[in-house]
Amino acid sequence: MSEQTIRTGVIGCGNFALFALQQFSQVRGIELAGMSGTHREAAYAAAQRFAMGEVQEVDEMLGRADLDLVYVATPPFLHYPQAMQALESGKHVICEKPLALTVQQADEMLALARDRDLLAVADLMQRYNPLFEMVGELVESEVLGQPLHGYFENYAADEGLRTDHWFWDRQKSGGIFVEHGVHFFDMFEGWFGEGRVESAQRSIRPQSGVEDQVQCAVQYGDTMLVNFYHGFHQPGRMDRQELRIVFERGSLTLEGWIPTLARVHAAVDEGQTRKLCQIFPDATIDATEIYVGKDRTCRGRGKELDIYQKIDLTWGQGLNKMKRYGELLREFMRDQVSWIHDRSYQRRVTGENGLKSLRIACRADSLARTHR
Repeated sequence: MSEQTIRTGVIGCGNFALFALQQFSQVRGIELAGMSGTHREAAYAAAQRFAMGEVQEVDEMLGRADLDLVYVATPPFLHYPQAMQALESGKHVICEKPLALTVQQADEMLALARDRDLLAVADLMQRYNPLFEMVGELVESEVLGQPLHGYFENYAADEGLRTDHWFWDRQKSGGIFVEHGVHFFDMFEGWFGEGRVESAQRSIRPQSGVEDQVQCAVQYGDTMLVNFYHGFHQPGRMDRQELRIVFERGSLTLEGWIPTLARVHAAVDEGQTRKLCQIFPDATIDATEIYVGKDRTCRGRGKELDIYQKIDLTWGQGLNKMKRYGELLREFMRDQVSWIHDRSYQRRVTGENGLKSLRIACRADSLARTHR
């Protein structure tokens, strides 16, 4: 492998993988050089589009000495065996989420990667969103006081998921918490540290018997409770997500599963207003109420507060979600490439992120299935 070029092979090529490849191919130092997969029509189209040569069988491609990195974009039940085979062949590995179906599998993958001094990481690209860092600064600064409660509600579309789709097969997907929830468990851990699953439930769709709704409560620290809900039951045009964090003096709301819009509703003084402007540069702030004299004094959570105004802050109006999605994928790949070239480089996302988010997901899944 040269310092400039990382020759990359791809296993599997559905619609998302095609989008991801379009982003990865724009990263300096990445050369798409091999394609294998079972969905032949899509694989041939991708191989032709990105000039990757003939579509090969997985074993044949992984046996090539001229490939440095393998991107695994197959359904979750194939991540572990294919990633392990790639690592044993001396290749770096990037997996679509989840890293594996079980914590034990993920542990084995990361142990082998460490032993071979190779990359093994899940594509948890949410941490590259500028809003991820802004929320982290908001939490750490305590400009709105301590965080008390949060929720993530995901009303997702099932319009493109046929009854025989692998997504509904727990043996192939791992279930909703594992297949989809890991993104958001990782985000909240980045803001609040390690969480503990306190309870979880699931709902089975009548007649079909598929699990289409799950929810769990996770506690972070001593007081922060977060509710996660994922339901796959909406028409595509009604797919929607909302993430909210409630603080002592206000709340933050993010919209979309890749957030581009942030709203803050809060009661603040002049200094806190200034700090919010620093955290969310170029935001629009509207004062909905102004307080003067003795009206500035109020109480909340047993504390005396001095409040100048009640505000609505909006950041990110007009940002395009798909454009931001592409940016996150490119930043994720640049970050991983930097580590491949320099092992002392500190990445934002490592294999540990995939392992920790999977651990929470598996715990929630286990509790949901034993709940009566």
